[in-house]
Amino acid sequence: MPQMQLPIFPKGATPINANLGFVREENTITYIYGHLPVFMHDADDHRSFRMVTSQFYVNGGATQSQICRAFGVSPISLKRGVKLYREKGIAGFFEQPRRRGSAVLTTPVLAEVQGLLDEGLTIPEIATKLELLSDTLRKAVRAGKLHQPQKKKPENPVLARVSNKSDRSAVDAAAPIGMGATDIAGRLATSIFGNEALPPLFKACLDIPKGGVLLALPALLAVGLLAHSARYFQLPRGFYRLDTIFLVLAFMALARVKSMEELRYCPPGEWGKLLGLDRIPEVKTLRDKLGILSEEGEARAWAGELGRDWMAEDPVAAGILYIDGHVRVYHGYQTELPRHYVSRQKLCQRATTDYWVNAMDGQPFFVVTKAIDPGLLRVLEEEIVPRLEAEVPCQPDLFELTQDPYLHRFTMVFDREGYSPGFAKRTHAKRIACQTYNKFPGDDWPAEEFTRQSVKLSNGNVVLMRLAERGVLLEKDFWVREIRKLTENGHQTSIVSTDYRSDYGPMAAAMFARWSQENFFRYMRQHYGLDRLADYSTEGISDTEKVVNPQYREVDGEVRKQVNILNRKRREFGAVMLEEEIEPRKVEAYQRQKADLREEIAELEQTVADLKACRKQTPKHVTMADLPAEDRFLRLGTKSKYLIDTIKMIAYRAETAMVSIVRETMSRSDDARSLLRAIYAAEVDLLPDPEAETLTVRLHQLANRSSGKSVQHLCGELNATRTIFPGTNLRLVYELVT
Repeated sequence: MPQMQLPIFPKGATPINANLGFVREENTITYIYGHLPVFMHDADDHRSFRMVTSQFYVNGGATQSQICRAFGVSPISLKRGVKLYREKGIAGFFEQPRRRGSAVLTTPVLAEVQGLLDEGLTIPEIATKLELLSDTLRKAVRAGKLHQPQKKKPENPVLARVSNKSDRSAVDAAAPIGMGATDIAGRLATSIFGNEALPPLFKACLDIPKGGVLLALPALLAVGLLAHSARYFQLPRGFYRLDTIFLVLAFMALARVKSMEELRYCPPGEWGKLLGLDRIPEVKTLRDKLGILSEEGEARAWAGELGRDWMAEDPVAAGILYIDGHVRVYHGYQTELPRHYVSRQKLCQRATTDYWVNAMDGQPFFVVTKAIDPGLLRVLEEEIVPRLEAEVPCQPDLFELTQDPYLHRFTMVFDREGYSPGFAKRTHAKRIACQTYNKFPGDDWPAEEFTRQSVKLSNGNVVLMRLAERGVLLEKDFWVREIRKLTENGHQTSIVSTDYRSDYGPMAAAMFARWSQENFFRYMRQHYGLDRLADYSTEGISDTEKVVNPQYREVDGEVRKQVNILNRKRREFGAVMLEEEIEPRKVEAYQRQKADLREEIAELEQTVADLKACRKQTPKHVTMADLPAEDRFLRLGTKSKYLIDTIKMIAYRAETAMVSIVRETMSRSDDARSLLRAIYAAEVDLLPDPEAETLTVRLHQLANRSSGKSVQHLCGELNATRTIFPGTNLRLVYELVT
């Protein structure tokens, strides 16, 4: 029995099917079966190419459609090669061509043929009439011995039906049932007769605004925009398909349309042309669809499924996870949410908290939303750690953990809010490593302990750091590693970790690269509307849910206020001093001032003591049932939020994948995202060709030539994916208008 080969193709290989592929390097084509090269020839060796592809078909290695799709050859060409292989074998492809016989196109014959051509006869008709070969006459035409009369070039049927923006604007405005709703028959068929939604139907259009988002479609599909959607979601019969709704939401995110209300000021007909429809849904319709998709909580399950897929695709990135909370400020009036400290604004405002789990490069895996924030430690222990234990791929098994007592499953990195020796000890018992800043570093270490280390950051850059390491005892019998970084100004930053195996250089790099997650939050707020509400619904809170007692907050605030006043009076008391030479009349004033201050301080000390006693007797947390009616509040709806946040994560991941492509041809790699934003906002021409089964997307030129080179490189990479537009058989072809 032959040994089975794994289909492990090298980088840059083009698959023909699951087992067969080829690689083109410079002027050589190499064919690969599984992971083994089986044949190679020069790129311009057409005889060897026909011989190899014919063998693949005859031996059952590949089907006709697979070969034609991979190499772009016509079926008739492949059939001719297969026929030659079956009749003459391999030698048939390399036999010498037949020698040319005596000339048959003498001067009189050429004159007669030219006369017939001028009369309008075709070459096959002339060949039959004069008993000549059609190929002989065609060769004479190519050699210039014969001249066919010029015929009027037929008009391109695709361009003949093309529409411009002005024409479409007039047609959309005249639609009788709403702006852009020109497909009356399709809408009536779905709304009245309950028919299934029709597949997308593209028409040739020029100058479609924001059409550049179509260039992100291959990346969106690869990241998982429509993955598992049919399993978790279902829409009732209507004009808009499920994949259409998902594409609308993803395109909105990439085009920086940060809320559904902004769609009211976008031409619906133009957006519809990008989806093969007459127009996109109205805002009310889109909200209704979003409510249906989110009402059963399937959005959260779908987000979890995608998170597991993303971790499985990159187990190395899932080995070190960044976890941090993001405060979303609420400015509405539907409910009085608890106040949170917003560090970026340095204010306490009404808000909710989202806890994000990201990779080291900032790409997100999943998010946990908390209307009532119990704190990072509690969310970690109750929700995030159990989920990561079940979902992080490639964890060591029980045997490996038993053999190596210092081996850990994965590493969590978070800021000093998560510093807790008790939590670190409990997670270490589960063989999970934690890494955070040390809240109580103590005295500085001697500068002689620090050595210069070359540290490679997550973005590939190598930097020099002055690092030192010690062991630190926490909670009597719990030892952790403490790593310190010495800056040029002498400041020492302390890190504690329960990762006992890794070198301290990469550990320091992982800790100091937390800015990638902060950059993710900032970018998502600015460009994806991360803090925008997905809907305006509210939800009740369980009576058993614990919240901060407003009476405790009030008493605590009064304690802090009176303590500040007391400290100020004590400073005033210490600042009043008697000079050596002073008039007798001023001594009395000095004594009276000190006595008054001492009396005020005594009263304040008693007030503070009473307030602290009251605070001690007041419970810090109470259940919702125990809250007074005027202090109760509702939480913001989260069902739609999970769906919208997941699609924004997909859009960000797709954009990041495209960034890695355009950076290959950019001298200023930091401008990659700016270039992509310009691409998404650019106009495109759509040219569908049903006969060739292609949908050509022609992107208009951008600001400069260097951008054009990057776009052409991006188009080449996207065309290699051979992506089919969802719901159609049209293969997307990307071009740059030249």
